[in-house]
Amino acid sequence: MKKVIFLIFGIILFGTMQFVLAQSTEKELQMELVVSDEEKIILFAGFAIAVIAVFLFLARDIILRKKTKYDSEQLESKKDKTYEKYHSDWSDDYEELGKRKNTKEDKEFREAIENSTLPDYYKVLEVSQDATQEEIKSQYRKLAKKLHPDKTKNKETEEMMREINKAYEILSDSELREKYNKYFSAT
Repeated sequence: MKKVIFLIFGIILFGTMQFVLAQSTEKELQMELVVSDEEKIILFAGFAIAVIAVFLFLARDIILRKKTKYDSEQLESKKDKTYEKYHSDWSDDYEELGKRKNTKEDKEFREAIENSTLPDYYKVLEVSQDATQEEIKSQYRKLAKKLHPDKTKNKETEEMMREINKAYEILSDSELREKYNKYFSAT
């Protein structure tokens, strides 16, 4: 153990003597720094590689972004960037004053009104317009059991089942039901 301590102490002593002697000879030498053209090229290339690496690191999300269906299509909204303005991730719950959200259901209801094809979903489910959610649900289940395509092999029942499902989908959701009532009362 003593030998190891003496060895470490000797290394420290030798290092300090080298440091002291190096400082005293440095004052005497006063050397100038000379960089050759080859070393300048190497330094520039290293700096350029470092800048490119930092750029790639910062742009990794953009470079590795998954492509969506929107990216592959040639749409008018890409030209004036309206899609990005109105469909960005951070603005989903933001709505400007005086603007209303036009959903897919709103569009379907408006088109159905224009074509006079908006069905009376209350008649389809055989319930009144002031029916509660529980009444709508129980009537839907009753009709679904009665007209299910597995019980009856008739093509008409399949079409009726689609209508019943659509009616239940709209009337069971309070927001959709409110929109439907608004458009239905306009007809």
